[in-house]
Amino acid sequence: MTFLIQQTLLYAVPLMIVALAGVFAERSGIINLALEGIMIFGAFVGVLFVQLMQQSGAFDGAKADGNWLALQGLMLLAMLVTAAAGTVFSLLLSFASVNLRADQTIGGTALNLLAPALVLFLIRIIANQNTLYIDGDAASWFMIRKSDLGFSRNDNLGFLGETFLHRVYLATYVCILLFVVLSVILYKTRFGLRLRSCGENPQAADSLGINVYRMRYAGTSISGALAGIGGFVYALTTANCSSNGDVAGFGFLALAVMIFGNWKPLNIAGAALLFGLFKCVAASYTSIDINGDGVYLLAEIPISVHFYRMLPYLITLVVLAFTSKKSRAPKAEGVPYDKGQR
Repeated sequence: MTFLIQQTLLYAVPLMIVALAGVFAERSGIINLALEGIMIFGAFVGVLFVQLMQQSGAFDGAKADGNWLALQGLMLLAMLVTAAAGTVFSLLLSFASVNLRADQTIGGTALNLLAPALVLFLIRIIANQNTLYIDGDAASWFMIRKSDLGFSRNDNLGFLGETFLHRVYLATYVCILLFVVLSVILYKTRFGLRLRSCGENPQAADSLGINVYRMRYAGTSISGALAGIGGFVYALTTANCSSNGDVAGFGFLALAVMIFGNWKPLNIAGAALLFGLFKCVAASYTSIDINGDGVYLLAEIPISVHFYRMLPYLITLVVLAFTSKKSRAPKAEGVPYDKGQR
């Protein structure tokens, strides 16, 4: 059960933070279909930054001494860099949607096509191969174990301790904290109210002195930062801190989580855990011991491995088929704002 919970969180947290990225953009009135592309770009920038730090030797001493605090500092620094990269990449969508009043669906699709091509092109130039790796594996660099917290390897921390303090990534908890803080900002602050008003009725917001263009830029920039972080966290926790121009469709899954969650953070968190669970089953069904009795039930069921791999995407289609009609999107999303129109 500990393994199942830990793996579910590893898949659910990137979905949760990227779905919140979509909420910030769409609550401001911009449809951000480019979440997949921004995740791909963020994953590449984060892995490249870690690789460059390794090559510079800045953290060799910390790695040799097992100084996990310094290594976690490197990871947090990489998350900041990927947030900046995601913000810059999302400005392409902001400029096209706000200044040029272009079709936002087409703009997001174009960025989704641009990102993997650009990333693979840069990887070929930098590494002369199709995948960018760090030196070593992500677990040895960034995973927190109970021995790092002052416990011995033989100490039993109980169910909660073994689940949430041993063999975990700090990035998971940082993303959860970001999710909570930004959800409060979106619904409990003046800035959040103004942002949401621009996605519901931008003409009324403008009549009250709110700069709709600026708020839409802000919403899309925050969205890009979160999607960039989500891309790096995905690469760090599930792809062994590597980048190959692909994030396994997590950006599109995050859009499904956002719609299933009805653009509300609490619902999105629950939906992300559900989708994360099925993604965990698809990836690790041969290693899941539900009752702790040494019986791997899912591996013994005579079902093709391809069915398990399709499971998260089948669940996505089924859930959207039954819930999309009841979902209520922001009224002005996808509509270019014309200041002279009333």
